Amino acid sequence: MASEDDQPNPDELLKAIQREEQQNTLGRLKIFFGMSAGVGKTYCMLGEAQQRQKDGTNVVVGLINTHGRKETEALLQGLPLIPEKWVKYKDIAFEEMDLEAIISKKPELVLVDELAHTNVPGSKHPKRWQDVVEILDAGIDVYTTLNVQHLESRKDVVENLLGIPIRETVPDLVLERATSIELIDIPPSELLKRLKEGKVYLGDQSILAAENFFKEHNLTALREIALRFTAEKVDHDLHGILLGKGWRTRERLMVAISSSPSSEQLIRATRRLSFELDAPWVVVHIDTGAT
Repeated sequence: MASEDDQPNPDELLKAIQREEQQNTLGRLKIFFGMSAGVGKTYCMLGEAQQRQKDGTNVVVGLINTHGRKETEALLQGLPLIPEKWVKYKDIAFEEMDLEAIISKKPELVLVDELAHTNVPGSKHPKRWQDVVEILDAGIDVYTTLNVQHLESRKDVVENLLGIPIRETVPDLVLERATSIELIDIPPSELLKRLKEGKVYLGDQSILAAENFFKEHNLTALREIALRFTAEKVDHDLHGILLGKGWRTRERLMVAISSSPSSEQLIRATRRLSFELDAPWVVVHIDTGAT
């Protein structure tokens, strides 16, 4: 006879149905994910977009940065481009993605490179990931790219390993909205070869990258973090499927914080653990009134 724990949980089943109904009205997000620039995220995204267009999908390019890579530029051929708009800041005009034009056009799929990008002040949203969320909420599918160091919950790990500050991050909640995360992976030695051949950056930018960020030990560490996150995401998604069948989560996490600067790291660590366990979590701060 099945135990009580083996029986379907009505509350979990209802939540699963509600999630599915909501997802049917929202755009679907696919993230091409990798350890760093140059692994081929944009190239793979464009290649898949070309195939989707051949299959009859209405695809548009919202924003793509080719960094002068000829192979990547070639894959833009035939894909309709939404012109970028000019945003003026301190008497200088900058080009940014035209969010309003994309939503107005109502394509089935839009390509948006570099999810972690910070928009120019004066844009509708401070961050590009916020633009992407608005596009998804409008019922439009999005393909985008992301490097592992820009994932908010991995920020402290990357900074400790590499000794460099990470200034642009994307909240984990955005990645949780993704229906697909595709890991684009190559060995660090192959990436360094691409860098030397000018297939990652051009000119002085390539030299500067080789002297700083693009060291084999750095790339190896980033690759390990990316592989580990992708494996955790697969486990998390599988657990979500099992929950939909009535399995229950028993773990609950709580993190207590103070005004200490280390509280931010505690929150990120708890967020990572909650993702791995697929467990709800809360942050508690007790105000004693002391100054």
